[in-house]
Amino acid sequence: MSSGFYATSNICSTLNIIFKTDPMKRLPLLILALWGLTNSPLAAQKPNIVIIYADDMGYGDLQCQNKDSKIPTPNLNQLASEGMRFTDAHSSSGICSPSRYALLTGTYHWRRQHDIVNSFGPPFFNESDVTLPELLKNNGYKTAAIGKWHLGWNWKFKNEATGEVFQWNKMRKFYKPEDIDWSEPLSGGPLDQGFDYYFGDGTINFPPYAWIENDKFVELPKEVMDVHNVGFDVNEGEWEFRPGPKVKGWNPYEVLPTLTKKTVAYINQQKAGKPFFLYLALPSPHAPIIPNEEFIGKSKAGPYGDYMFQTDWVAGQVMKALKDKGLEKNTIVIFTADNGPEKYAFERAEKYEHYSMGDFRGLKRDVWEGGHHVPFIVKWPEQVKAGTVSKEVISQVDIMATLAEITNATIPKNAAPDSYNLLDLLKGKKYSTPLREATVHNTYNGIWGLRKGKWLYINKPSGEHSKMPDSFKKLRGYKDFDTPALLFNMEEDAEQRNNIFEAHPDVIQEMATILKTYKDQGYSVKR
Repeated sequence: MSSGFYATSNICSTLNIIFKTDPMKRLPLLILALWGLTNSPLAAQKPNIVIIYADDMGYGDLQCQNKDSKIPTPNLNQLASEGMRFTDAHSSSGICSPSRYALLTGTYHWRRQHDIVNSFGPPFFNESDVTLPELLKNNGYKTAAIGKWHLGWNWKFKNEATGEVFQWNKMRKFYKPEDIDWSEPLSGGPLDQGFDYYFGDGTINFPPYAWIENDKFVELPKEVMDVHNVGFDVNEGEWEFRPGPKVKGWNPYEVLPTLTKKTVAYINQQKAGKPFFLYLALPSPHAPIIPNEEFIGKSKAGPYGDYMFQTDWVAGQVMKALKDKGLEKNTIVIFTADNGPEKYAFERAEKYEHYSMGDFRGLKRDVWEGGHHVPFIVKWPEQVKAGTVSKEVISQVDIMATLAEITNATIPKNAAPDSYNLLDLLKGKKYSTPLREATVHNTYNGIWGLRKGKWLYINKPSGEHSKMPDSFKKLRGYKDFDTPALLFNMEEDAEQRNNIFEAHPDVIQEMATILKTYKDQGYSVKR
């Protein structure tokens, strides 16, 4: 039985004694008893929370869920062995900014917008949005975000963009350092969304290429990133850099190591009994694919495999820091990714026989399963049974309601409208029906999917946004479909090969109705 139980029992006994004493002596004794409750082990039971959010990581990139993986992931394998691994977990979108917004608000991204926040874009959030860090901060937590933000700030411009560069077959305008007013602290970013502390570079392949700490630049970016001559080599794919301001001598290879050191330092500053929430948003294994020298050759899947191996190492450093600080036993660790793997995964599969998307069809951006079916692991010592695997369909929007339940925080009315509480699932309790009624899959406006039980409905003849090469299509034996919409039985056909649209018109109608209802009514969870 927990120490918290005994503490509560002892205080209840004390209160019974107090109310039997002389009325004149009750008040000081009552104050003393309440102080004891506040400072008892029960009060210290709020768990620390760490979310490690990988970028463009495929379901098949984790060795523990891909028997043919060419990438060792020992730390994530261990994390899965110590917690619960989900085999049917989903991001809200097939691209990054929308999925991040959904995770941090419990709201499907498409209720705000479908696209990413572009260079020097405004905040994704509405002022009325309630965020997970706000919820936890109001409930006694210290909150920190380290790494990739990609959810916008309120930038101040002196004039229209004056820079021009020919990139990706067109002339592109961009802001030069002299076009931007750098005099004021940044607003609209992490500190205005509930985080006490932020450190990061915003987005590794977007300007400004500079470190931001809280709401200020560590050093102002006074030079311009030459997208055609970054100054360093990349061994797979492209740099993917957008033009714009950079700090002199900016070295992209220093980004992931710096974020790792900052994260470990932050954990080392924490103290037992003072709960904290850390949102570590990694820039990896997103392009540019830039593993550091000590990780090169550690996989059999090329530079991406090595970068993925380094990403696993970073997760291991976080776990080690928690253990070394004595915080491991009272910390919930959630590991997941914002969407499926980038287009380079097609060539990687053909060249190295490593399938980042696992057995799923499609990649990043797609409504096909590979675009949003992501790794998802939860470790919570003595609360979540170690080494368990769940086949339950869940979504990253569920993180907010689940953590609110765990921390006894109240979600305000109209907040987290799509977030289901998964605590019973994590605790291994029995329940008769799936926790989620249905789950929406979407990236851009136009193609929509809905998962309900074994059924997956897509409202178009294809879930594709990322063009699949004919060579890969032939390799996997995929065929195109010609029905107005699609229906798959995911229990029998998770690879989405057998379209049974014509056999179940009643299911199609039901699914289309639910999808329309969710979109029209502004929520999918009744509270």
